[in-house]
Amino acid sequence: MLEVANLSVAYGKHTALRQVALSVKPGEIVVMLGANGAGKSTLLKAVAGLVPHDGQAVVRLSGQDIAATPAHRIVELGIALVPEGRGIFGELTVRENLRLGAYARRARESEAATLERVLTLFPRLGERLGQTARTMSGGEQQMVAIGRALMSRPEILLLDEPSLGLSPLMSAELFKSLAAIRQDGVGILLVEQNARLSLAIAQRGYLIENGAIAGEGEAGALMNDPAVQKAYLGMATA
Repeated sequence: MLEVANLSVAYGKHTALRQVALSVKPGEIVVMLGANGAGKSTLLKAVAGLVPHDGQAVVRLSGQDIAATPAHRIVELGIALVPEGRGIFGELTVRENLRLGAYARRARESEAATLERVLTLFPRLGERLGQTARTMSGGEQQMVAIGRALMSRPEILLLDEPSLGLSPLMSAELFKSLAAIRQDGVGILLVEQNARLSLAIAQRGYLIENGAIAGEGEAGALMNDPAVQKAYLGMATA
């Protein structure tokens, strides 16, 4: 379980996050909804240890304090981040990208079994293991990025805008895979522009505005909330 409390981040004089608190349980998808610049990506990077916080934050993974843990150790402990833009190695093959994900000590012994599971989740990758990653479509590259993260055998998967730039058909296929990943017991914290798709597969959600949590609730309740509909689902309220 991931538990975050009192998480604040500043870039110089600009406050990006203010006392954010959230949790993600094993086998749960939690979506973070907010406008551009609200602090969503900063939040994921702070949890992953890639940006510093103010030192007062509480960040726990399965009860262990990881607030001051460097990023490479956070991966070893069981958190993997798929950043916006994917961050795959374009000149390497699909197989090579996936194998890099198993570099963490926690993942090495089960690399073969994990690879088999990844290829079950993303059958297209099994057909393209020898293909250079940069020659793939955007959706296929996103599958590589998520598959590489899963190769580290995470307890918590952090996803930043996985459907960005993808067709509706590819987005739907990708979200179906995320629901399957949840069934494996992996907790997912999802930052996503497509609120409708993300709430459809999520159990809970948070609303973030100007770096602070502005609301939270069960996914179904948020989907039916008139304010959420107007702000994020493109639906007019009566």
